[in-house]
Amino acid sequence: MTILIQFIHPYPERSRANHAVLDALRDLPGARVNDLYALYPNFYIDIQREQALLMEADVVLFQHPFYWYSCPALLKEWIDVVLEQDFAYGAKGLALRGKRWLHSVTTGMPATAYAPDGINGIAVAELLKPFELTACFCGMTWLEPMIFHGAYAADEAQMARYGQALRRRLETLA
Repeated sequence: MTILIQFIHPYPERSRANHAVLDALRDLPGARVNDLYALYPNFYIDIQREQALLMEADVVLFQHPFYWYSCPALLKEWIDVVLEQDFAYGAKGLALRGKRWLHSVTTGMPATAYAPDGINGIAVAELLKPFELTACFCGMTWLEPMIFHGAYAADEAQMARYGQALRRRLETLA
């Protein structure tokens, strides 16, 4: 099984949690890390390269922080230009059919903030709905997302546990 890890963080040096995730996954057999901000700091995405990586993958993991109820801007741009008609959807767009899409996000707030009575008033799963719809539109299988809440206040052990839980989840997909 081939896993494409789409790492999307505009300031990776500031993120202990996202580093912990990458540390847990780096040596995962069959995994390839694709750091979008390192590759495309000016947002000029190599569409053919990205599509080729997707075609090789069985599972695509999107690892990113939760920004303003969504994703970092480069992931939105990536979706807009890479998942184009006749590649990802449309009459000829069969390239991603049957592949699995897994989202793993980090949030700065605790889980209670993403409850109906929390400060945000909505669950992260609901906020990820556009990604789920995108995966389904492309013929991909949407997998239950993994969410690491409270990343700002988390200690090293909590971050490592999350990274290992994500690793185990990916291993079970094999």
